[in-house]
Amino acid sequence: MACLIVGAVLLLYVTFEYGSMFYQQRQLSARWERQNSPAIATPKAEDPREQVTRLSIPSIDMDAIVVEGTSYRQLAIAPGHMTETPAPGENGNSVITAHRDTFFRHIYELKKGDQITVRRGGKSFQYEVDRKYVVKPSDVSVLRPTTDAQLTLITCYPTYYVGPAPERLVVTAKLAKPDSSTATSSPARPGAE
Repeated sequence: MACLIVGAVLLLYVTFEYGSMFYQQRQLSARWERQNSPAIATPKAEDPREQVTRLSIPSIDMDAIVVEGTSYRQLAIAPGHMTETPAPGENGNSVITAHRDTFFRHIYELKKGDQITVRRGGKSFQYEVDRKYVVKPSDVSVLRPTTDAQLTLITCYPTYYVGPAPERLVVTAKLAKPDSSTATSSPARPGAE
């Protein structure tokens, strides 16, 4: 009987956490669409820290809104951009991290040459996967600044490990071609992650 109660409590907890994630992604997606709608004229330049970023990786069917910051609460609802790194599309090493059991569940499947699209501030940036490797959690070299525009995705590894994972999976991508056209709207699909 105790096992059934524990199981029910765990099921309720997971349902609540995923429900909250889906709800927050919908809210963030609506905000992203408002910011990137050509029909809405913004009277003044928006604070870059308030801009919402959309991350799309077609090869693994991932499309999610990225939040600024990597606190426990932020990563519970979205991938998080490490604020001490440049914004995606800018020169330097832009780092985005997410949990292995939600948004970055399938990044281990990425291969060299796979496309990653980052849309932010009305612009679309196309990245191409360059490298994938595993490091220890203490290895902060993955945060090292670069002179060119690079995107670094980080999650815990092994992906299907139970408990705190002993390593980190790192995927790096190089900016293929900056595109200054207006970013197009498409709904986030957090369930696809």
